[in-house]
Amino acid sequence: MSDEVKKGLEGVVVAESALSHIDGDAGKLIYRGYAIEDLAREASYEEVLYLLWHGSLPNRDELDSFSESMADERSVDEDVLSTVRRLAEADADPMAALQTTVSMLSAYDPDDSETDPEDYEANLRKGRRITAKIPTIIAAFDRIRNGDEPVEPREDLGHAENFLYMLNGEEPDEVLAETFDMALVLHADHGLNASTFSSMVTSSTLSGVHSAITSAIGTLAGPLHGGANQNVMKMLKEVDDADQDPVEWVKNALDRGERVMGMGHRVYNIKDPRAKILGEKSEELGEAAGDTKWYEMSVAIEEYMQEEKGLAPNVDFYSASTYYQMGIPIDVYTPIFAMSRVGGWVGHVLEQYDDNRLIRPRAKYVGPESQEFVPLDER
Repeated sequence: MSDEVKKGLEGVVVAESALSHIDGDAGKLIYRGYAIEDLAREASYEEVLYLLWHGSLPNRDELDSFSESMADERSVDEDVLSTVRRLAEADADPMAALQTTVSMLSAYDPDDSETDPEDYEANLRKGRRITAKIPTIIAAFDRIRNGDEPVEPREDLGHAENFLYMLNGEEPDEVLAETFDMALVLHADHGLNASTFSSMVTSSTLSGVHSAITSAIGTLAGPLHGGANQNVMKMLKEVDDADQDPVEWVKNALDRGERVMGMGHRVYNIKDPRAKILGEKSEELGEAAGDTKWYEMSVAIEEYMQEEKGLAPNVDFYSASTYYQMGIPIDVYTPIFAMSRVGGWVGHVLEQYDDNRLIRPRAKYVGPESQEFVPLDER
């Protein structure tokens, strides 16, 4: 066995998956063979969930049945909602609150303590319940911390539309609902990213689905993963507040040794295809509002970073301004990432259970050798 160390497991193939594929050189992403551009523009998030979990796009009857089963699971137990309330009133970090409550959901899941950890159908039901309830938790948390009461989920609205309704207390217009649905599709899966791998490591021990998703949420919370889009928007607001040319601001930031968030990717060598789609949406939302400054600022930074540093934007870069123009609070961006990516997490966990082997890598030891033990009284 080679002792070569691959920091961050870069380039190491550790599993086979039929869920998604990234061609980093061509800037392409597919879910089960379908181009992300087609899915983002033509398919709903529910269709993509069905595709990831069942292996094919649903027909009309299958989609209606699946969507109904998702909508039926949106409500959360009153005890869980009480915990959400306590966390919101304590001003907890939104991702920490989400991680806590998703873990708590296991105590109220009818399948959790009664089924074999490798029971595929039971795990699929658990995944569906978690996916359906996460939007309810996020929306309730945000409303409570702002002094409002949670809004009950509606079964007659789609997944994306219902979340915006619960978040704001009113139905979104068609443009906002479609834009948000597209964003969920774009974030649904992305190979063995850090949070997905975290969920697989946990499930490889035959721990339950709730534990695996809880692990993934904790991993996503880091600023080098899901937290990047929050930092992108904070950067754009700093540029705006400074009333400074965005390129000059970036130059100064780089001179100070700071990172420009949302730029570069471990896998893509050119522009992230999801960034292209969200960039278009950011521009459209700005034009509709009569103010394209966030989009124009983003484009200026993108062009400079591409020309001077050879770095292209990833999905976080344009999701930031897109969400901001939709009126979504900045610290809710990463929970929304989890709300979408849970579809991929569940799919990978199901694959892991289906062909499981405990994930147990090794480390190359670089510490001292052959030290002589000295009794306590002689040290």
